[in-house]
Amino acid sequence: MLGQRALAGAVRRGDLAEVRALLARGVGPDTYDDVEGVPVLCLAVAAHDEAVVEALLEAGADPLRRLSDGSTPLLRAVTAGAWRLTDTLAFGRTPLPFPDREELLAHARHWADTGAEAGLRRLTGLTGPVTRTRVEDPEVGWWWEAVSLGGLTLHDAHAAVITALEARYGRRTPFDTLVERALAHPDRDHVVWSKVVFTLAHRLDEETWQWSRDLLNHPDRPHRLLGADVLLGMVLGDPSTGRDPFSDRADQVLPWAEQEEDPEVLAVLLHALTHAQGPEIEALGLSYVTHCDPRVRSLVPDCLEGSGDGRSVVRRGSLAVVLTLVDDPDPDVRTALCHWLRHYRGPEPEAGDALLALTHDPRQRIRAHAVSGLALRDDPRCVAAEQRIGPVGDDLRGDEVLFDVGRYQERRRRAAGAG
Repeated sequence: MLGQRALAGAVRRGDLAEVRALLARGVGPDTYDDVEGVPVLCLAVAAHDEAVVEALLEAGADPLRRLSDGSTPLLRAVTAGAWRLTDTLAFGRTPLPFPDREELLAHARHWADTGAEAGLRRLTGLTGPVTRTRVEDPEVGWWWEAVSLGGLTLHDAHAAVITALEARYGRRTPFDTLVERALAHPDRDHVVWSKVVFTLAHRLDEETWQWSRDLLNHPDRPHRLLGADVLLGMVLGDPSTGRDPFSDRADQVLPWAEQEEDPEVLAVLLHALTHAQGPEIEALGLSYVTHCDPRVRSLVPDCLEGSGDGRSVVRRGSLAVVLTLVDDPDPDVRTALCHWLRHYRGPEPEAGDALLALTHDPRQRIRAHAVSGLALRDDPRCVAAEQRIGPVGDDLRGDEVLFDVGRYQERRRRAAGAG
Protein backbone atom coordinates (compact mmCIF):
# COMPACT_ATOMS: atom_id res chain seq x y z
CA MET A 1 0.00 0.00 0.00
CA LEU A 2 2.80 2.42 0.87
CA GLY A 3 4.51 1.63 -2.42
CA GLN A 4 1.29 2.30 -4.33
CA ARG A 5 0.80 5.66 -2.61
CA ALA A 6 4.44 6.50 -3.27
CA LEU A 7 3.97 5.70 -6.96
CA ALA A 8 0.86 7.84 -7.20
CA GLY A 9 2.73 10.70 -5.52
CA ALA A 10 5.72 10.33 -7.84
CA VAL A 11 3.45 10.35 -10.90
CA ARG A 12 1.69 13.48 -9.62
CA ARG A 13 5.03 15.22 -9.15
CA GLY A 14 6.32 14.04 -12.52
CA ASP A 15 9.29 12.46 -10.76
CA LEU A 16 10.41 10.09 -13.52
CA ALA A 17 13.38 8.68 -11.60
CA GLU A 18 11.20 7.80 -8.61
CA VAL A 19 8.51 6.32 -10.84
CA ARG A 20 11.04 4.05 -12.48
CA ALA A 21 12.59 3.08 -9.14
CA LEU A 22 9.22 2.12 -7.65
CA LEU A 23 8.22 0.15 -10.75
CA ALA A 24 11.58 -1.66 -10.62
CA ARG A 25 10.84 -2.62 -6.99
CA GLY A 26 7.64 -4.28 -8.13
CA VAL A 27 4.95 -1.66 -7.54
CA GLY A 28 2.15 -2.37 -10.01
CA PRO A 29 1.95 -0.04 -13.03
CA ASP A 30 -1.87 -0.20 -12.90
CA THR A 31 -1.94 1.07 -9.32
CA TYR A 32 -4.99 3.21 -8.50
CA ASP A 33 -4.67 6.67 -7.03
CA ASP A 34 -6.54 6.96 -3.72
CA VAL A 35 -7.51 10.59 -4.33
CA GLU A 36 -9.07 10.42 -7.78
CA GLY A 37 -9.79 6.70 -7.92
CA VAL A 38 -8.15 6.19 -11.30
CA PRO A 39 -5.04 4.30 -12.45
CA VAL A 40 -1.84 6.31 -12.14
CA LEU A 41 -1.56 6.15 -15.93
CA CYS A 42 -4.57 8.48 -16.07
CA LEU A 43 -2.77 10.94 -13.79
CA ALA A 44 0.18 11.02 -16.17
CA VAL A 45 -2.14 11.47 -19.16
CA ALA A 46 -3.95 14.38 -17.47
CA ALA A 47 -0.57 16.01 -16.80
CA HIS A 48 0.51 15.42 -20.44
CA ASP A 49 3.62 13.78 -18.99
CA GLU A 50 4.95 11.73 -21.90
CA ALA A 51 8.02 10.39 -20.11
CA VAL A 52 6.04 9.02 -17.17
CA VAL A 53 3.39 7.57 -19.49
CA GLU A 54 6.09 5.70 -21.41
CA ALA A 55 7.66 4.40 -18.18
CA LEU A 56 4.31 3.07 -16.99
CA LEU A 57 3.60 1.44 -20.35
CA GLU A 58 7.03 -0.20 -20.40
CA ALA A 59 6.21 -1.68 -17.00
CA GLY A 60 2.95 -3.11 -18.35
CA ALA A 61 0.28 -0.49 -17.62
CA ASP A 62 -2.89 -1.17 -19.59
CA PRO A 63 -4.04 1.75 -21.79
CA LEU A 64 -7.37 -0.02 -22.38
CA ARG A 65 -8.28 -0.56 -18.72
CA ARG A 66 -11.97 0.34 -18.40
CA LEU A 67 -12.79 2.87 -15.69
CA SER A 68 -16.05 3.31 -13.80
CA ASP A 69 -17.06 6.22 -16.07
CA GLY A 70 -16.62 4.06 -19.16
CA SER A 71 -13.40 5.75 -20.27
CA THR A 72 -9.91 4.27 -20.62
CA PRO A 73 -6.48 5.91 -20.33
CA LEU A 74 -6.31 5.93 -24.13
CA LEU A 75 -9.70 7.62 -24.50
CA ARG A 76 -8.67 10.16 -21.86
CA ALA A 77 -5.59 11.00 -23.92
CA VAL A 78 -7.89 11.71 -26.86
CA THR A 79 -10.12 13.87 -24.68
CA ALA A 80 -7.03 15.80 -23.58
CA GLY A 81 -6.07 16.49 -27.20
CA ALA A 82 -2.72 14.87 -26.47
CA TRP A 83 -1.71 13.78 -29.98
CA ARG A 84 1.67 12.30 -29.05
CA LEU A 85 0.25 10.46 -26.03
CA THR A 86 -2.56 9.07 -28.16
CA ASP A 87 0.00 7.64 -30.58
CA THR A 88 2.01 6.19 -27.71
CA LEU A 89 -0.98 4.58 -26.02
CA ALA A 90 -2.67 3.35 -29.19
CA PHE A 91 0.30 2.04 -31.12
CA GLY A 92 2.85 1.19 -28.43
CA ARG A 93 1.35 -2.26 -27.95
CA THR A 94 -0.29 -5.00 -30.01
CA PRO A 95 -2.84 -3.71 -32.56
CA LEU A 96 -6.09 -2.58 -30.99
CA PRO A 97 -9.00 -5.00 -31.28
CA PHE A 98 -11.60 -3.85 -33.82
CA PRO A 99 -14.22 -2.71 -31.25
CA ASP A 100 -11.64 -0.63 -29.37
CA ARG A 101 -10.42 0.85 -32.65
CA GLU A 102 -13.92 1.90 -33.68
CA GLU A 103 -14.58 3.36 -30.25
CA LEU A 104 -11.31 5.28 -30.46
CA LEU A 105 -12.15 6.74 -33.87
CA ALA A 106 -15.67 7.74 -32.81
CA HIS A 107 -14.35 9.39 -29.64
CA ALA A 108 -11.65 11.25 -31.55
CA ARG A 109 -14.16 12.52 -34.14
CA HIS A 110 -16.45 13.74 -31.39
CA TRP A 111 -13.68 15.76 -29.74
CA ALA A 112 -12.44 17.12 -33.06
CA ASP A 113 -15.96 18.42 -33.67
CA THR A 114 -16.28 19.76 -30.11
CA GLY A 115 -12.91 21.49 -29.76
CA ALA A 116 -10.81 22.25 -26.70
CA GLU A 117 -12.57 25.34 -25.36
CA ALA A 118 -16.12 24.06 -25.77
CA GLY A 119 -15.06 20.73 -24.33
CA LEU A 120 -13.52 22.40 -21.30
CA ARG A 121 -16.70 24.33 -20.60
CA ARG A 122 -18.73 21.17 -20.84
CA LEU A 123 -16.40 19.21 -18.54
CA THR A 124 -16.05 21.94 -15.93
CA GLY A 125 -19.44 23.61 -16.19
CA LEU A 126 -17.66 26.97 -16.04
CA THR A 127 -18.27 30.00 -18.24
CA GLY A 128 -15.31 32.21 -17.42
CA PRO A 129 -12.39 33.04 -19.70
CA VAL A 130 -9.95 30.29 -20.62
CA THR A 131 -6.17 30.56 -20.40
CA ARG A 132 -4.19 29.77 -23.54
CA THR A 133 -0.52 28.83 -23.48
CA ARG A 134 1.59 28.02 -26.53
CA VAL A 135 3.28 24.62 -26.41
CA GLU A 136 6.09 23.73 -28.81
CA ASP A 137 7.57 20.39 -29.76
CA PRO A 138 11.36 20.89 -29.84
CA GLU A 139 11.89 17.85 -32.06
CA VAL A 140 9.77 18.82 -35.06
CA GLY A 141 8.98 22.47 -34.37
CA TRP A 142 5.20 22.03 -34.31
CA TRP A 143 3.09 23.97 -31.84
CA TRP A 144 -0.39 23.92 -30.34
CA GLU A 145 -2.19 25.59 -27.46
CA ALA A 146 -2.81 24.33 -23.95
CA VAL A 147 -6.27 25.62 -23.05
CA SER A 148 -7.02 25.72 -19.31
CA LEU A 149 -10.12 26.34 -17.23
CA GLY A 150 -11.03 25.36 -13.67
CA GLY A 151 -7.82 23.43 -13.09
CA LEU A 152 -8.29 21.29 -16.22
CA THR A 153 -6.11 21.57 -19.33
CA LEU A 154 -6.82 20.32 -22.85
CA HIS A 155 -4.67 20.77 -25.94
CA ASP A 156 -6.22 22.18 -29.12
CA ALA A 157 -4.85 19.28 -31.19
CA HIS A 158 -8.00 17.15 -31.38
CA ALA A 159 -8.22 17.56 -35.16
CA ALA A 160 -4.62 16.35 -35.43
CA VAL A 161 -5.51 13.29 -33.35
CA ILE A 162 -8.41 12.21 -35.56
CA THR A 163 -6.53 13.02 -38.77
CA ALA A 164 -3.62 10.81 -37.74
CA LEU A 165 -5.89 7.99 -36.54
CA GLU A 166 -7.96 7.97 -39.72
CA ALA A 167 -4.83 7.78 -41.86
CA ARG A 168 -3.31 5.09 -39.64
CA TYR A 169 -6.41 2.93 -39.92
CA GLY A 170 -6.82 3.40 -43.66
CA ARG A 171 -9.83 5.73 -43.57
CA ARG A 172 -9.85 8.12 -46.53
CA THR A 173 -11.16 11.34 -45.02
CA PRO A 174 -12.82 13.61 -47.63
CA PHE A 175 -10.53 16.30 -49.02
CA ASP A 176 -12.89 19.11 -48.01
CA THR A 177 -13.05 17.82 -44.44
CA LEU A 178 -9.27 17.88 -44.13
CA VAL A 179 -9.10 21.35 -45.67
CA GLU A 180 -11.62 22.59 -43.12
CA ARG A 181 -9.56 21.16 -40.27
CA ALA A 182 -6.35 22.80 -41.48
CA LEU A 183 -7.93 26.18 -42.11
CA ALA A 184 -9.17 26.27 -38.52
CA HIS A 185 -5.45 26.55 -37.60
CA PRO A 186 -3.92 28.57 -40.48
CA ASP A 187 -0.29 28.30 -39.49
CA ARG A 188 2.18 25.97 -41.22
CA ASP A 189 3.73 25.02 -37.88
CA HIS A 190 0.50 24.21 -36.05
CA VAL A 191 0.22 20.47 -35.46
CA VAL A 192 -3.25 20.25 -37.03
CA TRP A 193 -2.15 21.98 -40.23
CA SER A 194 0.97 19.81 -40.37
CA LYS A 195 -0.94 16.57 -39.88
CA VAL A 196 -3.43 17.50 -42.61
CA VAL A 197 -0.65 18.39 -45.06
CA PHE A 198 1.21 15.17 -44.23
CA THR A 199 -1.93 13.09 -44.72
CA LEU A 200 -2.92 14.67 -48.04
CA ALA A 201 0.60 14.81 -49.46
CA HIS A 202 1.18 11.13 -48.79
CA ARG A 203 -1.89 10.07 -50.73
CA LEU A 204 0.16 10.66 -53.88
CA ASP A 205 -2.79 10.35 -56.25
CA GLU A 206 -4.04 12.38 -59.18
CA GLU A 207 -7.23 13.47 -57.45
CA THR A 208 -5.37 15.04 -54.54
CA TRP A 209 -2.92 16.75 -56.90
CA GLN A 210 -5.71 18.36 -58.93
CA TRP A 211 -7.75 19.44 -55.90
CA SER A 212 -4.68 20.92 -54.22
CA ARG A 213 -3.74 22.77 -57.40
CA ASP A 214 -7.26 24.19 -57.56
CA LEU A 215 -6.67 25.74 -54.13
CA LEU A 216 -3.95 27.92 -55.68
CA ASN A 217 -6.71 29.80 -57.53
CA HIS A 218 -8.58 30.63 -54.33
CA PRO A 219 -8.80 34.34 -53.41
CA ASP A 220 -8.23 33.49 -49.74
CA ARG A 221 -4.56 33.32 -48.74
CA PRO A 222 -4.80 30.35 -46.31
CA HIS A 223 -6.42 28.23 -49.04
CA ARG A 224 -3.56 28.99 -51.41
CA LEU A 225 -0.99 28.32 -48.68
CA LEU A 226 -2.54 24.94 -47.95
CA GLY A 227 -2.62 24.03 -51.63
CA ALA A 228 1.02 25.01 -52.05
CA ASP A 229 2.02 23.07 -48.93
CA VAL A 230 0.32 19.87 -50.10
CA LEU A 231 1.76 20.17 -53.61
CA LEU A 232 5.25 20.64 -52.16
CA GLY A 233 4.77 17.52 -50.06
CA MET A 234 3.64 15.55 -53.11
CA VAL A 235 6.68 16.69 -55.08
CA LEU A 236 8.94 15.55 -52.24
CA GLY A 237 7.19 12.17 -52.09
CA ASP A 238 7.09 9.65 -49.27
CA PRO A 239 10.61 8.97 -47.92
CA SER A 240 9.38 6.01 -45.88
CA THR A 241 8.40 4.10 -49.01
CA GLY A 242 10.53 5.82 -51.64
CA ARG A 243 7.45 6.64 -53.73
CA ASP A 244 7.62 9.99 -55.53
CA PRO A 245 5.32 9.82 -58.59
CA PHE A 246 4.92 13.59 -58.63
CA SER A 247 8.61 14.51 -58.39
CA ASP A 248 8.67 15.58 -62.04
CA ARG A 249 5.67 17.91 -61.72
CA ALA A 250 7.25 20.70 -59.71
CA ASP A 251 7.41 22.94 -62.78
CA GLN A 252 3.60 22.92 -62.99
CA VAL A 253 3.35 25.44 -60.14
CA LEU A 254 5.40 28.01 -62.08
CA PRO A 255 2.37 30.04 -63.33
CA TRP A 256 1.12 30.48 -59.76
CA ALA A 257 4.58 31.39 -58.45
CA GLU A 258 4.84 34.08 -61.13
CA GLN A 259 1.68 35.80 -59.91
CA GLU A 260 1.65 35.06 -56.17
CA GLU A 261 2.03 38.17 -54.01
CA ASP A 262 1.89 36.67 -50.53
CA PRO A 263 5.48 36.01 -49.35
CA GLU A 264 4.74 32.83 -47.42
CA VAL A 265 2.75 31.22 -50.21
CA LEU A 266 5.39 32.30 -52.73
CA ALA A 267 8.15 30.77 -50.61
CA VAL A 268 6.39 27.40 -50.54
CA LEU A 269 5.82 27.47 -54.31
CA LEU A 270 9.43 28.48 -54.89
CA HIS A 271 10.56 25.63 -52.66
CA ALA A 272 8.68 23.24 -54.93
CA LEU A 273 10.26 24.83 -58.00
CA THR A 274 13.76 24.20 -56.64
CA HIS A 275 13.07 20.55 -57.42
CA ALA A 276 12.74 21.36 -61.14
CA GLN A 277 15.04 23.10 -63.57
CA GLY A 278 14.68 25.34 -66.57
CA PRO A 279 15.46 28.85 -67.74
CA GLU A 280 12.02 30.10 -66.68
CA ILE A 281 12.53 28.85 -63.14
CA GLU A 282 16.01 30.35 -62.95
CA ALA A 283 14.76 33.69 -64.23
CA LEU A 284 11.95 33.71 -61.69
CA GLY A 285 14.30 32.85 -58.85
CA LEU A 286 16.80 35.55 -59.80
CA SER A 287 14.02 38.12 -59.92
CA TYR A 288 13.50 37.57 -56.20
CA VAL A 289 17.10 38.14 -55.07
CA THR A 290 16.06 41.45 -53.50
CA HIS A 291 12.61 40.29 -52.36
CA CYS A 292 11.46 41.81 -49.06
CA ASP A 293 10.96 38.43 -47.40
CA PRO A 294 14.04 36.39 -46.41
CA ARG A 295 12.13 33.12 -46.84
CA VAL A 296 11.90 33.91 -50.54
CA ARG A 297 15.48 35.17 -50.92
CA SER A 298 16.89 32.07 -49.24
CA LEU A 299 15.47 29.87 -52.02
CA VAL A 300 17.02 31.81 -54.91
CA PRO A 301 20.31 29.82 -55.18
CA ASP A 302 18.52 26.50 -55.59
CA CYS A 303 16.56 27.90 -58.55
CA LEU A 304 19.71 28.20 -60.68
CA GLU A 305 19.67 25.98 -63.73
CA GLY A 306 22.51 23.47 -63.67
CA SER A 307 23.01 23.57 -59.91
CA GLY A 308 20.87 20.57 -59.06
CA ASP A 309 23.68 18.02 -58.72
CA GLY A 310 26.15 20.48 -57.20
CA ARG A 311 28.73 19.85 -59.92
CA SER A 312 27.43 21.60 -63.04
CA VAL A 313 28.47 25.15 -63.79
CA VAL A 314 25.82 27.84 -63.70
CA ARG A 315 25.89 30.90 -65.92
CA ARG A 316 28.40 33.44 -64.65
CA GLY A 317 25.86 36.24 -64.72
CA SER A 318 23.42 34.20 -62.68
CA LEU A 319 26.13 33.26 -60.20
CA ALA A 320 27.10 36.90 -59.77
CA VAL A 321 23.52 37.82 -58.91
CA VAL A 322 23.23 35.03 -56.35
CA LEU A 323 26.54 35.89 -54.72
CA THR A 324 25.18 39.30 -53.74
CA LEU A 325 23.37 37.37 -50.99
CA VAL A 326 26.72 37.11 -49.16
CA ASP A 327 25.91 40.50 -47.68
CA ASP A 328 22.25 39.77 -46.98
CA PRO A 329 21.15 41.15 -43.61
CA ASP A 330 19.25 37.98 -42.72
CA PRO A 331 21.38 35.14 -41.29
CA ASP A 332 19.03 32.47 -42.61
CA VAL A 333 19.55 33.75 -46.15
CA ARG A 334 23.32 33.66 -45.69
CA THR A 335 22.98 30.16 -44.24
CA ALA A 336 21.09 29.00 -47.33
CA LEU A 337 23.68 30.57 -49.64
CA CYS A 338 26.52 28.98 -47.67
CA HIS A 339 24.86 25.57 -47.87
CA TRP A 340 24.44 25.95 -51.62
CA LEU A 341 28.02 27.10 -52.14
CA ARG A 342 29.36 24.26 -50.01
CA HIS A 343 27.85 21.80 -52.49
CA TYR A 344 28.62 23.78 -55.62
CA ARG A 345 31.65 22.51 -57.55
CA GLY A 346 31.85 25.06 -60.36
CA PRO A 347 35.42 26.35 -60.94
CA GLU A 348 34.59 30.04 -60.73
CA PRO A 349 36.96 31.80 -58.30
CA GLU A 350 34.05 34.02 -57.25
CA ALA A 351 32.45 31.02 -55.53
CA GLY A 352 35.55 30.47 -53.41
CA ASP A 353 35.82 34.17 -52.64
CA ALA A 354 32.20 34.20 -51.44
CA LEU A 355 32.89 31.25 -49.14
CA LEU A 356 35.96 33.04 -47.81
CA ALA A 357 33.83 36.09 -47.05
CA LEU A 358 31.36 33.89 -45.18
CA THR A 359 34.14 32.59 -42.92
CA HIS A 360 33.89 36.03 -41.26
CA ASP A 361 30.14 35.72 -40.66
CA PRO A 362 28.84 36.50 -37.13
CA ARG A 363 27.07 33.13 -37.00
CA GLN A 364 29.43 30.29 -36.10
CA ARG A 365 27.55 27.63 -38.07
CA ILE A 366 27.92 29.70 -41.23
CA ARG A 367 31.65 30.17 -40.58
CA ALA A 368 32.12 26.44 -40.06
CA HIS A 369 30.23 25.45 -43.19
CA ALA A 370 32.03 28.11 -45.25
CA VAL A 371 35.41 26.74 -44.12
CA SER A 372 34.18 23.25 -45.04
CA GLY A 373 33.14 24.55 -48.47
CA LEU A 374 36.62 25.92 -49.09
CA ALA A 375 38.16 22.61 -48.06
CA LEU A 376 35.85 20.67 -50.35
CA ARG A 377 36.97 22.94 -53.20
CA ASP A 378 40.60 22.17 -52.31
CA ASP A 379 41.10 25.87 -51.65
CA PRO A 380 44.23 26.30 -49.49
CA ARG A 381 42.69 29.35 -47.82
CA CYS A 382 40.61 26.95 -45.72
CA VAL A 383 43.56 26.27 -43.40
CA ALA A 384 43.91 29.83 -42.13
CA ALA A 385 40.13 30.36 -42.23
CA GLU A 386 39.61 27.40 -39.88
CA GLN A 387 40.94 29.50 -37.01
CA ARG A 388 38.00 31.87 -37.44
CA ILE A 389 35.49 29.19 -36.48
CA GLY A 390 36.43 29.66 -32.84
CA PRO A 391 35.58 27.40 -29.86
CA VAL A 392 32.86 25.03 -30.98
CA GLY A 393 29.49 25.20 -29.25
CA ASP A 394 27.26 22.27 -28.35
CA ASP A 395 25.20 22.63 -31.52
CA LEU A 396 28.27 22.00 -33.69
CA ARG A 397 30.33 19.61 -31.61
CA GLY A 398 30.90 16.44 -33.62
CA ASP A 399 29.58 17.94 -36.88
CA GLU A 400 31.26 16.34 -39.90
CA VAL A 401 32.05 19.73 -41.46
CA LEU A 402 34.66 20.32 -38.74
CA PHE A 403 36.83 17.52 -40.16
CA ASP A 404 36.92 18.72 -43.76
CA VAL A 405 40.07 20.83 -43.38
CA GLY A 406 41.90 17.83 -41.94
CA ARG A 407 40.70 15.73 -44.86
CA TYR A 408 41.90 18.40 -47.28
CA GLN A 409 45.35 18.40 -45.65
CA GLU A 410 45.48 14.60 -45.82
CA ARG A 411 44.68 14.72 -49.54
CA ARG A 412 47.50 17.20 -50.04
CA ARG A 413 49.95 15.01 -48.11
CA ARG A 414 49.02 11.96 -50.18
CA ALA A 415 49.30 13.92 -53.41
CA ALA A 416 52.72 15.20 -52.36
CA GLY A 417 53.87 11.69 -51.46
CA ALA A 418 52.63 10.30 -54.74
CA GLY A 419 54.53 13.01 -56.61
